[in-house]
Amino acid sequence: MEDLAHHSGATVRTIRAYQDRGLLPRPERRGRANVYGDPHLARLRQIADLLDRGYTLASIKELLEAWDAGRGLGGVLGLVAEVDGPWTDEEAGRISRAELNARFGGRPDDAAVAEALELGVLEPLPGHDDEFLVPSPQELAVAAELYAAGVPLLAISGHLRELRTQVEHIAGRFLDFTTEHVFQPYLDHPPTDAEATEAAALVRRLRPLAQQTVDAELARAMRTLATRHLRRHLDEATAPPDAAGRPTPPAAPGALPVEAVPLPAEAVSLPAEPGPLPTELVSLPVEAVRAVRSLVGPADTAAFIAAAAIREVNARTMDALVAGRGEAAGGTGPGGADSRS
Repeated sequence: MEDLAHHSGATVRTIRAYQDRGLLPRPERRGRANVYGDPHLARLRQIADLLDRGYTLASIKELLEAWDAGRGLGGVLGLVAEVDGPWTDEEAGRISRAELNARFGGRPDDAAVAEALELGVLEPLPGHDDEFLVPSPQELAVAAELYAAGVPLLAISGHLRELRTQVEHIAGRFLDFTTEHVFQPYLDHPPTDAEATEAAALVRRLRPLAQQTVDAELARAMRTLATRHLRRHLDEATAPPDAAGRPTPPAAPGALPVEAVPLPAEAVSLPAEPGPLPTELVSLPVEAVRAVRSLVGPADTAAFIAAAAIREVNARTMDALVAGRGEAAGGTGPGGADSRS
């Protein structure tokens, strides 16, 4: 057993524990000696490999029993290799401390480097104090562009932390979705070699779908929100002044984008003489103005909104008059019903 431990890298205690769990075959008995051979050494290496891949000892025992029963582990190990494989075509790079400083302002910033190491944007290289591994050069390039555009490093790292939480939620939901609808049949029992091979092929097919879906939806959301955001700021910048000569105030945070529409200054008591009416700029939700514009055309938009407002004011005035008369007569009309009905 000491020789097996020496050749395998496992401890004697670990080998005994594997034997007690049934993971390792018993040694061949030769007289008073227990003899271990190449099959025992191969089995220890298999166990170590499966442990590195995240398997528990209980699941390893099931897999090894399947192997011993002649079902094979080729498909299962292929599935594990497929899941453990890279989820991006991007290759890691290296960057020196001098290059890093040059890309981010030209001055050393130990706090920023520590933050990048904590986030995994940079990784230390043992034996190379002045060089770092860059798991995603693309992510580092984005950070450099944001910094060059004037975004502070602290804001960039804070944004990355927030973004990472949201993306991990999306990844978790995608895994839950595919597990429920695709992989569940392979998870309720130890897979056969053929089933594991089939599941590995499914992983290979579905691997790019998550990123493709997120890319498409992010492009759609950015197109919609960026256009709306730009229009709102342009509307604010080009809005004409109000009646007092002041710029139209911007919408409050979280409020709907607004558009200034000239409406009659006195909506109820309109002058009897023909001619242009005095107007006042009123800020209305942009979507509402667009809906009216598409209904009646740009030329009649203000008139339509004004007419609708006048009609509503007149209706409320009539309701108030009728209600006042009903209260004077006892609060109700004939039969005790509300007089407005």
